[in-house]
Amino acid sequence: MATGRVHLPAHAAALSRARVHPAAYVTTFHRMRWHSVEAREVLLWFACCTGGHRTDLSSQAARPGQDMRCGACRALVDEMEWAISQIDPKKMIQTGSFRINPDGSQSIREVPLARSEGNLLELMESVCERMEDYGEHTDPSTNRKSYIRVKSRSGEAMDLSEATLDSRVTASLKFACETIVEHNEDEVIEFFAHETDNVKDKLCSKRTDLCDHALKMPHDEL
Repeated sequence: MATGRVHLPAHAAALSRARVHPAAYVTTFHRMRWHSVEAREVLLWFACCTGGHRTDLSSQAARPGQDMRCGACRALVDEMEWAISQIDPKKMIQTGSFRINPDGSQSIREVPLARSEGNLLELMESVCERMEDYGEHTDPSTNRKSYIRVKSRSGEAMDLSEATLDSRVTASLKFACETIVEHNEDEVIEFFAHETDNVKDKLCSKRTDLCDHALKMPHDEL
């Protein structure tokens, strides 16, 4: 895929080279402002790329990161599903090899253009840019974070009373989205090529474990 690779944040890179367990970084992390892009990128990198190692010390800092990566995955699914829905489902494209087989046949088949690998790869090139249209919602009873659209695709006014739009938050959400695409490209293509029902739960919870199975976080609204 033609997207640029997600670079390891400088703070995390130094820690990784030193082979230091993520828990040892918590003291330094707490001295960093949570709303700084650097702090969030470090946390998100640990959450997505280190296997989610947790200790009593690190779990407090890792929880917002878990909410962020779960929210990014859910938003990614919403945006991909919407983009797919904008393409005429009757449009087909031929895939396979045009080479002639020994029996004179060709290994060609027709698939819906909207769910073809080529189209899905193209959609994934820009899907994370849509994170700029999302705001952060905090559940007052659990203090968990979720991410919902605060900018309508049609230009209609939206209720922003339950969400905040912060450039620092959207930058972190975009980074989380890019990390998911980078490390789960095959899974994303597989699900959108063949699945049409409950993709959000199947991809974000069951396949990638980006969302906690025990959580019943509201699905982001289109």
